[in-house]
Amino acid sequence: MELTRQNVQDVVDTYIRAWVEKDPDLIMTIFTDEATYHERVLEAPIENREGIRQYWQTKVVESQDRITCKLLSLFLDGTTAIVEWEAEFDDLPQKVRKRMREVAILVFEGRLIASLRELLVVRETCQPLS
Repeated sequence: MELTRQNVQDVVDTYIRAWVEKDPDLIMTIFTDEATYHERVLEAPIENREGIRQYWQTKVVESQDRITCKLLSLFLDGTTAIVEWEAEFDDLPQKVRKRMREVAILVFEGRLIASLRELLVVRETCQPLS
């Protein structure tokens, strides 16, 4: 079955909902069992669904709050999608609010993400947390 723009939109909507709601179980539903998640392109990727879940628990659930995210653009070519979004969140360990603009390259197997590579810029919003 051919991957459509709507299929990708649905997966990205789930990704954003899992992030905003800080839900590691929901994020697991959009990745293949052997998926890779490349948060930092010059570092080793996080491997497999369980690794992604652990990353999500540490990076999102335990370290972020008041998350907002807006999808800005989505492109699809075959089984590869490029998405851009902007997000803001409280970085709890650093005690600052951050704004992030990200481009993610998603490679699909069927309707699940097999590979996610993030390219992002993060800035503090000059709003220290109390």
